[in-house]
Amino acid sequence: MANALEPSRSTAKDGALSLRGVRKVYDPHGTSVVAVDDWTLEIAAGEFVVVVGPSGCGKTTLLNGIAGFDPITDGEIALDGATVASASRSLRPGADRVVVFQNGSLFPWKTVLDNVAYGPIVQRRMSRAQALQAARSFLTRVGLGDIADAYPRKLSSGVQRRVEMVRALINDPKVLLLDEPFRALDAIARGIMHEELLKLYDATQKTVFFITHDLDEAIFLADRVVVSTCRPARVKHVLPIDLPRPRTYLMMASPEFMALKRQIADAVHEEAEKAFRLGEPELA
Repeated sequence: MANALEPSRSTAKDGALSLRGVRKVYDPHGTSVVAVDDWTLEIAAGEFVVVVGPSGCGKTTLLNGIAGFDPITDGEIALDGATVASASRSLRPGADRVVVFQNGSLFPWKTVLDNVAYGPIVQRRMSRAQALQAARSFLTRVGLGDIADAYPRKLSSGVQRRVEMVRALINDPKVLLLDEPFRALDAIARGIMHEELLKLYDATQKTVFFITHDLDEAIFLADRVVVSTCRPARVKHVLPIDLPRPRTYLMMASPEFMALKRQIADAVHEEAEKAFRLGEPELA
């Protein structure tokens, strides 16, 4: 049987993410709050990994370390064998790791087309004409060509989220980092967005590192679900999701889906109870 910490598949040329003994301590010379401790996980290029765990367990802290937004205290994070974060390395965010956050980040004064073209102009140094052409082509390919000239305020929150995904992917990152991007959506819109995200994933085969509290969301999207302990975050359990792709919402009523949910729910509930007894605040 394969080691659960090893990748479940490898379908892309690059984007292999390696986390080895990652540790994050806030205020190490004062209160010394350990947020992440000895987190070790290998993620294959093109793999979709979802991390679940109680509020405040350190999921977002870990994602920020991968993105290069927050330094780690010990360990190493590597992308395709090259170190992107370690205790001795300065922060290095990069276009190879793109984050989509919980809260919307579209520029309200720019059209959808200009929002999507912004990255290629700033990060990939395209001319404005080239970037607009690339953006329009990408939007058309994913079924958003009709709204290219609309402003974000005219769009539903779900469509705005789709545009943010496209804006992230047009920069051709190796890894897409998703911090509960659908948390603010209602259940129906969230379900639609899950299917839309998987269409983009199937088309691009980017490595995805996704964090959430929603167990249905985690199982429906992932190749593997990683359950985190309560703070400090450690890998508690890694469960391969052997549901066939492409996936549809009908799978969520299947016995196989429900069996996976019971396994993950038991592991998460145990950690949530620990966090409750310890009085852990709901921090990142």
